[in-house]
Amino acid sequence: MVEIPLQTRRIPASRLAFGCMGLAENWDAVPLTEGDRKRAYAAIEAALSIGITFFDHADIYCRTKSEALFGEWLAAHPGERDKLVLQSKCGILLREPGRPEHYNLSRDHILQSVDGTLKRLGTEYLDILLLHRPDPLLEPDEIAEAFLALTSAGKVRHFGVSNMNVPQMKFIQRAISQPLVVNQLRMGLDHLDFLNQGLWVNRREGEAVSFGEGILEYCQTEGIQLQAWGPLSQGKYSGRPTAGGDEATARAAAYAAELARRYETTPEAVVLGWLMKHPAKVQPIIGSATPERIIACGDAASIADKLTREEWYRLYYSARGDVPLD
Repeated sequence: MVEIPLQTRRIPASRLAFGCMGLAENWDAVPLTEGDRKRAYAAIEAALSIGITFFDHADIYCRTKSEALFGEWLAAHPGERDKLVLQSKCGILLREPGRPEHYNLSRDHILQSVDGTLKRLGTEYLDILLLHRPDPLLEPDEIAEAFLALTSAGKVRHFGVSNMNVPQMKFIQRAISQPLVVNQLRMGLDHLDFLNQGLWVNRREGEAVSFGEGILEYCQTEGIQLQAWGPLSQGKYSGRPTAGGDEATARAAAYAAELARRYETTPEAVVLGWLMKHPAKVQPIIGSATPERIIACGDAASIADKLTREEWYRLYYSARGDVPLD
């Protein structure tokens, strides 16, 4: 178990989180079906079966259907709410006919989004609300007003961000009274800039790195929980065939499979355990809705403890394409 520091108390949460982005069968704006319910309930139960108590949502996931499905499951299991950490995100408006996709972190939009999320989930409060993406038009004072209103009404207990760099976090934090407690970013074997950023200081290779400078260090210093979205890379390191796959991916997948055999576990657990071994205690967000793949992640925390430094680096370099396995 990992403890996420949240304001004046600490909420115990599973080291793995389940991402609810794919609970419905599609992102079409159509009513829920029994197929959606069967898919969602099986995924939620699989996550619970491996000890996951942290569920990550966003108001846009499957065009609100993911939150609605989870809310139906909660209604059928009324005693479970207090055992779970529920996190959701707001700020993205998807493309619609005559309207481009855009971002909105205005006071009114944040408040409306949270009300919609609470209604769909069938809960009186969120444990954590994240601002989903940076909005070039955001004004920190408006965000502060929204956060204060949500805190005062008991609708949101803690706040964080997603896909933001250090200056953006500081820009918001200067106006709000609540500490930002989470930053969710893309991290994993197929998105290694979170490591390359630090290793390639003062090297030409670092000129192409796109991960924000100092994010890992800042979040660790300030007690901000780092969460990783997309850490399984849609299975390309754990057995999913890739069309025209590159040599580095093949090498890393082969080594992940070798480590899985060595530790009598699954490649999924190795891929996530590798990420979780980082001292920042990254919390991976499992995005698969397939019960078998979710269950295959169950050993990740123990693998994080077992991997040697040499094994960790070898998997990193293999995915980066630096060294062969022989």
